[in-house]
Amino acid sequence: MRGTHRRSLRIRVAAGWVLAGAALLAAAGAEAQGRGGDYTLSYSSGLNVSPAYEGWERDPDGRRYFLFGYMNHNWEEEIVAPVGADNAIEPGGPDQGQPTRFLPRRNRFIFRVPVPDGFGETDEMVWTLTTNGVTEKAYATLRLDYFVDSMVRASEQGAIGAGTTNPVIRSNTGPTLTIEGAAERQVRVGQPLTLVARATDDGLPESRRRGASRRRSDRMNPWRPPYRGTVSSETGLRVSWFVYRGAGDVTVDPPQVSVWEDTRPGAHSPWAPLWVTPEAPPDNGWVSSVTFHEPGVYTLRCRASDGALDVDRDILVTVVP
Repeated sequence: MRGTHRRSLRIRVAAGWVLAGAALLAAAGAEAQGRGGDYTLSYSSGLNVSPAYEGWERDPDGRRYFLFGYMNHNWEEEIVAPVGADNAIEPGGPDQGQPTRFLPRRNRFIFRVPVPDGFGETDEMVWTLTTNGVTEKAYATLRLDYFVDSMVRASEQGAIGAGTTNPVIRSNTGPTLTIEGAAERQVRVGQPLTLVARATDDGLPESRRRGASRRRSDRMNPWRPPYRGTVSSETGLRVSWFVYRGAGDVTVDPPQVSVWEDTRPGAHSPWAPLWVTPEAPPDNGWVSSVTFHEPGVYTLRCRASDGALDVDRDILVTVVP
């Protein structure tokens, strides 16, 4: 009987800890649900987008810019929020060049806004974004601890470890990118639009996985899924098109390398485990075919990245029936 009592006591104590842990998780989930969903779980759709202030930078001419990105809490849903009361940046807005189409998950350093003349460290620029019934704000300031340089960008993108630096990575310059043809196009629904992007890079940083992937796969446990504790991105030159503004369905062929942090194993993404940067085309020309399935005005953005630094170019496409 004594042994039975001790086992019963242990079971009750263990059950108490489980219930206490469940209560803590429920409380955290309830707090997240008040912001649009339980962020301790993964959702394909239904949650909101959180605007993000990444920091501020200064260009070689001394001009200052606020840098923004966002976190779409969904893994699949691309949310559209037209510029206006639900998607506004002030002062100077509501339109400050922000996206109106939000790709899944984390998207860093997506756009920048010139710092208004006379802005001081205590002034704020505010991006207000309402999606799926939830309103959130990002507050941009010129505080010194928000200053961003190339090393901060590389670290935030996952190209180098936190606090890592060396002469090679410090000498890295971002890719160059040009788009052949006019900056404004017109096509019909269902009519393929051929786009040619030409990009070059200084070769830094080199691909971290090319050549090492086979050695790693040979010793990998096939029964254990790849895991990463922090953001880590493959490096090497890559080029991708994506919809920056516009509401309709758009198909890009061939499928583009993800520009959002898709960390799922097997994803066509630099943030996915074991993904290796493809070799660049012989002429450094990436050819893509884009088909629009609904009329409207679209901004297509092309991004060339070496994994640490990015460069973007946009074209405006009017799609008629």
